[in-house]
Amino acid sequence: MMTLRERVSPEISEFLRYLASQTEAEGNLPSLSELSRELGISVAGLREQLEVARALGLVEVRPRTGTRRLPYSFAPAAKQSLAYALALDEGHFEKYSELRNHIEAAYWDEAVKLLTGEDKLELQNILARALEKLGGDIIQVPHEEHRKLHLLIYRRLNNPFVTGLLEAYWDAYEAVGLNLYAGSKDYLQEVWEYHKIMVQSICNGNYSAGHEALVTHIDLLAHRRS
Repeated sequence: MMTLRERVSPEISEFLRYLASQTEAEGNLPSLSELSRELGISVAGLREQLEVARALGLVEVRPRTGTRRLPYSFAPAAKQSLAYALALDEGHFEKYSELRNHIEAAYWDEAVKLLTGEDKLELQNILARALEKLGGDIIQVPHEEHRKLHLLIYRRLNNPFVTGLLEAYWDAYEAVGLNLYAGSKDYLQEVWEYHKIMVQSICNGNYSAGHEALVTHIDLLAHRRS
């Protein structure tokens, strides 16, 4: 019986098949001329395939140092596709946002139970920085903290597809300009009160309360955009 890799590999290029067959950790690859001979394709054809791999975030090409294989990440492919979808119609953001909301809610319990003591301390620090921004006389939108806090919660999941989809969401969030919208100070403080509950719940192990705060704050953000 054919393995999954054998069934899937004909659907990808010779270079991607070669890349997937290399079990070693990321590192420099042979020169284009060497790969061309090994794979039996022209250098010009190999360059085209290499550019696809580069766009997918699978390799890094640098002058003088050559081509380096990178750890697998789903994020580059998701970001590229989503950016194109937004260029077609910004309304696609709402649909993707719904997907992201379901992902975060579904993976909450699994994700928070994997967080380390250092992760929890970092969450507390992020929360403190956000509240400090909101406590000043001039409103500062703590977007950087918002992004970091959510991505950190799901950091330990051993699932590149979940984390890749979540990373793509935040790039799209910035692309449509939501990171620049301040709203009222009361609104921002309400949003971050839910984040405070989420962080406290993670730190004290009351994960169900954190999940409830997550879902409620998601509904609040959805209502704001409607």
